[in-house]
Amino acid sequence: MAKKFFVTTPIYYVNDIPHVGHAYSTIGADVLARFKRACGLEVFFLTGTDEHGQKVEKAAKEKGFDTPRAFVDSIVPHFKEAWRVLDITYDRFIRTTDEDHKAVAAEFWKRVQAAGYIEKRGYEGWYCMYEEAFHLEKDLVQPGNLCPECGRPVQRMKEENYFFKLTAFKDRLKAFLAANPDLVQPESRRNEVLGSYLAAEDGVQDVSISRSTLKWGIPVPGDPQQVIYVWFDALLNYLTATGWPAVGYKDLWPADVHIIGKEILRFHAVLWPAMLEAAGEQAPKRVFGTGWIVNDGKKMSKSLGNVVDPIDWSNRYGSEVLRYYLLREIPFGLDGSISESGIEGRYNAELANGLGNLLSRGAALCEKNQVVFTAWDGPQDGDGELLAAARSMQRVYLLSMESLAFHDALEAVNELIRAANKYVDERAPWTLAKDKSPEGQRTLAHVLYCVAEAGRLCLVALAPVMPKTADKGLALLGYPSGSVFGERSEAKGAGLDKLLAWGLLPAGTQLTKGEGLFPRREAVKA
Repeated sequence: MAKKFFVTTPIYYVNDIPHVGHAYSTIGADVLARFKRACGLEVFFLTGTDEHGQKVEKAAKEKGFDTPRAFVDSIVPHFKEAWRVLDITYDRFIRTTDEDHKAVAAEFWKRVQAAGYIEKRGYEGWYCMYEEAFHLEKDLVQPGNLCPECGRPVQRMKEENYFFKLTAFKDRLKAFLAANPDLVQPESRRNEVLGSYLAAEDGVQDVSISRSTLKWGIPVPGDPQQVIYVWFDALLNYLTATGWPAVGYKDLWPADVHIIGKEILRFHAVLWPAMLEAAGEQAPKRVFGTGWIVNDGKKMSKSLGNVVDPIDWSNRYGSEVLRYYLLREIPFGLDGSISESGIEGRYNAELANGLGNLLSRGAALCEKNQVVFTAWDGPQDGDGELLAAARSMQRVYLLSMESLAFHDALEAVNELIRAANKYVDERAPWTLAKDKSPEGQRTLAHVLYCVAEAGRLCLVALAPVMPKTADKGLALLGYPSGSVFGERSEAKGAGLDKLLAWGLLPAGTQLTKGEGLFPRREAVKA
């Protein structure tokens, strides 16, 4: 059996309900999963929630829950509802409180301990409860001993814990990254791992992987007075979903890409590969660190009160418009800002006035002149710029989607839309329609075929991002609903990469104007 394409999101911490920062990385993973399915691959898409640790225990008490389990059970449905609204096509929603995950964590611990990479010792250091991480004193923000990640006060912690011997892997990690330059992406994240962590004298230290002062977690095998450190627990969710260590887990493992937030890069690009090697398992093929969504110059977070509710914006603008906007507005891997004026601007300029205008003009002219398309008959004078834009879109789009440069893929689509609208203006089919000679009508049909074909290519390319919109648009071009891609964007015939070739609009297609794909902004306001 061929290995499936395995894509994961972070598992999100459940100390509060989801915001648009969670949605951003999840939408990116969903678009990648849909793209791979649309190209004909079998995909396994994993997301879920991280439910252990001190933050959760503290939040449960503050919010009046009898147990941490009751608290997390109240939060998880909010994540599932957000992903339903955003049409996230995950194959499993994993929870670190799942019984199979607890069993995997215990078994993995035993194997790493048997290999000699876990030992018990005393430790004292500066600990951030919010990031669930220890920090070196030199890295704290002063004055106030503040966490370098979240800016909140850290506390001095002293206890006897179990440690993972991460220092034993420092040189091996350097060599592994050198031999696998695509492991950590984008390049800025790879440079951060190599420079800030692996090259620094004290950048890699042994990691405390248990807690004796905390009860909400998975017990350490053989020492139930301690629980497994939340990160050592959480990272293992990726293995749990494969069925590890049962026969058949390599149908999924190693993961093809972990999509994460940049703030957890060190855990995924340093600690996780070392843990896997200690247990005799392969590292993931790629770790991709997204940037932060910024509001008022600050990372979006519930504690700062600057979050956007993805369900609220989906209700106001449409979930597919939100999907498009987030991936179009912010280069995946960089920080970026979002705003209501921004989403309205993208909607009007690119969707309503761009693709929507192109399709409605073409369909109206086809309907008015009763044009029925024949098969593609080759280029004519005046087609060159449009055909070049179509070829460029296919090349740039496919390369960009593979590299998770979604903004570049969508820009390539918009370049074709602009070229097609320019083609309409230059070829002026409304003027061509006045020539009722057979040659004149053939020219009119050819020009309108080119307009419709450009629209088809754009809709095919947009299918992973705006699946329902693309299906509706393709139906206007004569494709029965669901005939090109399934509900999860699986290819029904030729894969998306093949469908991006010019000239596939079938003969006999007759366009009617129908309902516009993108009504003017006033029609979608709350």
